[in-house]
Amino acid sequence: MLRFQGAEHFRQRLVFSTLSGRPIRIDGIRPHAESPGLQEHEASLLRLIEKVTNGCIIEINETGTSLRYKPGFIHGGPGIEHDCGTSRGVGYYLEPLALLALFGRSPLSASLRGVTNGGPDPGVDVFRAVTLPLLRQLAGLEDGLELRIEARGAPPLGGGEVRLRLPCVKALPPVALTDEGMVRRVRGVAHSMRVSPQAANRLVDGARGVMNKLLADVFIFTDHMSGRASGLSPGYGVALVAETTSGRMLCAEACAELGKASQSTAEDVGRAAAAALLEEVSRGGVADSMHQALVLTLCALGPEEINEVRLGPLTPYAVGTLRHLRDFFNVQFSIRPEEETRTIFLSCVGAGVKNLSKKIA
Repeated sequence: MLRFQGAEHFRQRLVFSTLSGRPIRIDGIRPHAESPGLQEHEASLLRLIEKVTNGCIIEINETGTSLRYKPGFIHGGPGIEHDCGTSRGVGYYLEPLALLALFGRSPLSASLRGVTNGGPDPGVDVFRAVTLPLLRQLAGLEDGLELRIEARGAPPLGGGEVRLRLPCVKALPPVALTDEGMVRRVRGVAHSMRVSPQAANRLVDGARGVMNKLLADVFIFTDHMSGRASGLSPGYGVALVAETTSGRMLCAEACAELGKASQSTAEDVGRAAAAALLEEVSRGGVADSMHQALVLTLCALGPEEINEVRLGPLTPYAVGTLRHLRDFFNVQFSIRPEEETRTIFLSCVGAGVKNLSKKIA
């Protein structure tokens, strides 16, 4: 049994425990906080994992500051519904759910409800435009990946809903992503709900005012939700994706924080998203800072041969991911920096994780 302290990397520890079959114990979960123990979103994630696995055992002490988790088999399957609550966005649940679904017994079909855009977690537009294509390529999938946005929900009340379909694999192919390429175009989605439809157009104007100084091929769609599809709270924001000549995609997003004293205008939000995207491009690498951990994980789960990837400066979350991959799968990365481009080449011999739950045709 692996032992950990604190609440950091909570969802990653649960996912890696399930994929590796190694039970874990986490102690010292916010023992001195005003609300000690597991938070609402962490308990919700545990309930979601129970829905997509069979035979997992979860033991929590009375104060919620200690957790024991024994993983079960991933079954996936259709008809899974989950209310994510409003303390964290739907994006908090999508990435771990996607990793588990790849190694499920049958293809996953799930409906998640909650906050789809806004807050600290990636929005559903980022997951649909960048994460799913990345999974499609690195997992060797041809079809069966889909994310439909039935309704959008902004904080604090949420009210959004997405439907996710993910196939399963027998094993992952080797990863070789070292060509970052040059940015050739920018695409994006400006969304708004329960505000004037002009808010989305103003978001586009703000973002294009920055991007068009550097690139001519910039196109941002507008998606204004109304009625029941607009959720329970007003909100707006924009997600931008830079596509490179080598097929890589780098993303950034910004959402308005309505109701706060320092509220920004829609143009300011658009400019903030554009500035964040330019920052991601300047960092270099084949994946943006949101997706570094996912790429490293798929490298480590790959076959027992060399898997290599080129990334920009590693985020603290990516560094923690490297440590957990070593603890759970005994995979260590060789790191070789390139001073000229300020990027890092990371390579490893994969753990050769295979899907033991998948039905044999």
